[in-house]
Amino acid sequence: MGKRILVRRRGKAGLQWLAPKKGKVAPVSYPRLPHTQTVSALVESIFHERGRGAPLARLIMPDGKKFFVPAVAGLAQGGEVMIGPEAPASTGNILPLSRIPEGTTVSNIESVYGDGGRMVRTSGCGAIVFSQAGSTTVVRLPSGKSLFMDSRGRATVGTIASGGRTEKPFLTAGARERYMISRNKSYPTVRGIAMAVVHHPFGGGRHQHPGKSTSTARNTPPGRKVGHIAPRKTGRGRVISRETVEQKR
Repeated sequence: MGKRILVRRRGKAGLQWLAPKKGKVAPVSYPRLPHTQTVSALVESIFHERGRGAPLARLIMPDGKKFFVPAVAGLAQGGEVMIGPEAPASTGNILPLSRIPEGTTVSNIESVYGDGGRMVRTSGCGAIVFSQAGSTTVVRLPSGKSLFMDSRGRATVGTIASGGRTEKPFLTAGARERYMISRNKSYPTVRGIAMAVVHHPFGGGRHQHPGKSTSTARNTPPGRKVGHIAPRKTGRGRVISRETVEQKR
């Protein structure tokens, strides 16, 4: 009987599959402040955290408290960041969505005031404040989807830094391996059809093909649950000619 497939081994949830904690600095979140208070913070440093694509900025407030936020493009060490409703809508400042003009690019958006920022935090990403309607703000995400959000939620003005990070090739397999390890991903991976029949449900045969349907049910046993899990649709869409449409009419 062959070895257990990778999907089944990872499903065990052992210590070897947990994301590494080494290299982590601190949770990334906005400071908890009253709605009406406006303060300034100093950018103490900008650095990299393991497993994160965007650089982090460590900010220190006048009372000595420190917090960490994703750095936006144009933010520099030693600069000043203002937080609150009275802050100007300039790059790096943190304001409620109701105070940000329409058409402004924002990032690290709070879905609810006080959650610290949960949306649009990937390197190079930025959302657009589309419109204001009372206590609701329409935000257009990088995916093109528009969301109606609470206007009290805070956001950082600007685009997340390190936008061209994914354009640089890895060049060596070792660099790619270290990148995948920091994100708790397996590398390199072997295709199931390239394995022996005892090692994978799609393995074996004189040619590299699954030999069976790649769609599996949701309640399939762990040793067979590979391929497309409970897919709604697979394959190409059906092309209907104009003649067929006219005949149906």
